[in-house]
Order: sequence, then C-alpha cells, then structure tokens
Amino acid sequence: MSRGLFVSGTDTGVGKTVVACALVRGLRARGLDVGAMKPVETGVGPEGPLDALALREAAGGGDPLEDICPQRFVLPAAPTVAATAEGRAVDLAALRAAYARLAARHDALVVEGAGGLLVPATDGVRMADLAGELGLPILLVARAALGTINHTLLSLEAIEARGLELAGVVISHCGGPTSEADLANLAALRDSLASRLLGEVPALSAGESPDPEGFGLARLLERLTQPR
Repeated sequence: MSRGLFVSGTDTGVGKTVVACALVRGLRARGLDVGAMKPVETGVGPEGPLDALALREAAGGGDPLEDICPQRFVLPAAPTVAATAEGRAVDLAALRAAYARLAARHDALVVEGAGGLLVPATDGVRMADLAGELGLPILLVARAALGTINHTLLSLEAIEARGLELAGVVISHCGGPTSEADLANLAALRDSLASRLLGEVPALSAGESPDPEGFGLARLLERLTQPR
C-alpha cells in the first residue's frame, strides 16, 4: 500500500480539488513521485471528469484516466444516488484495483474523495470508510464561512470515532471575500484547531493556484517521507 493522503472536505465545493492539485504539484516539485486519484466523480458531462483531469495534469499526465477516475456518473449527486440514477452501483473492486495500479507506480498518492466524509460511496461504505481501507491519513478542507465551526468539528469527530488518522486541516477561502462575521467565526475555529491547522488557501482569481507552502507543504512532505 502506498503512502499518501486522502483529501476530504467539510462540504461539497469547498476547494478540495484546488488543494489537492496544488499539493500534488508542490510535492512533485520537492522531488517526491506523487500520483493522484479521484476514485468516484459525479456531475460528469461530455467534457469528462473535470476534477480528475485537473489532478491528472497536476501529477504530470502520465497515468491513465481510467485509473485516476475509475467510476464516473452524470448526475451531480452523492455517488450512490448518481449511480442509482444510471441503474448502476459503484464498483468498489474497480476502485481497489485502480488504486493498487497507481500505488505500484508512485511513491505516494493524493486521493480526493467525493463530497464530505460521510457521503456514501456504496450502501454501507462511506468516504471515511474508503480512506480507512486505503490506510491514508485525512487532509480535511474546511470552508471559510459561517457554519464552518460546526461542519469542521463534526468532521473531526467522525475521523476520531472511526480511529482514522488526521493529517491536518486546511481552511479554504475559495468561496470569495470573507465578511466580518466570517472572520470572527474563523478566529474561533483557528483557536479550536490549534496545531491541527496546517494553513489557509486565500481567495483566488480564476485559474490561479495557491502556494502549498501556505498550507503545510513542508509538514506533509515530512509525513510522507518518514520511514514506515
């Protein structure tokens, strides 16, 4: 089993792909052979799985898209819902096989989940369970907006309750400008997270990528290169 990280979020649209792509590029620039994976992507249109394509590009473009994203569905919904809409089910065996192929080719993998930790991949298997099966510590991306304290702490409780490893939390400002109320809320969240907070992603212009040094690249690189 490869070293790596499982990137999850407190909600959908919080900036997981932005963080995962920047992290992959940053780690590769530091000399670590990192691959990327998006096991299940929903909301896939004629242009293909956009998150998986972005991850593939960040990882150098050398891996087959079928391995990076083995399960794709059209409906922009939870994987179980999107699969049912097509009369299908998420094929966990296909996910495991694709992961094994990528793990054999790279020193580490950055795997991006679908939605949050308790989103069902299949009946009885949630994204958190998939992270646990793969043996990957979780990098949690939290939204910089009202409600984030509740969403973040609930996600951390879910990680702890399942005995999973936390790599850290990244606060994402990808939703745009932050109000005074949001800023006060974030100050309280930062205090609560303490050393679990790796850093923050600022609001970005279209097409702009964040500097992963700002959300703990050095700490994550150290984690991924430690002897097992």
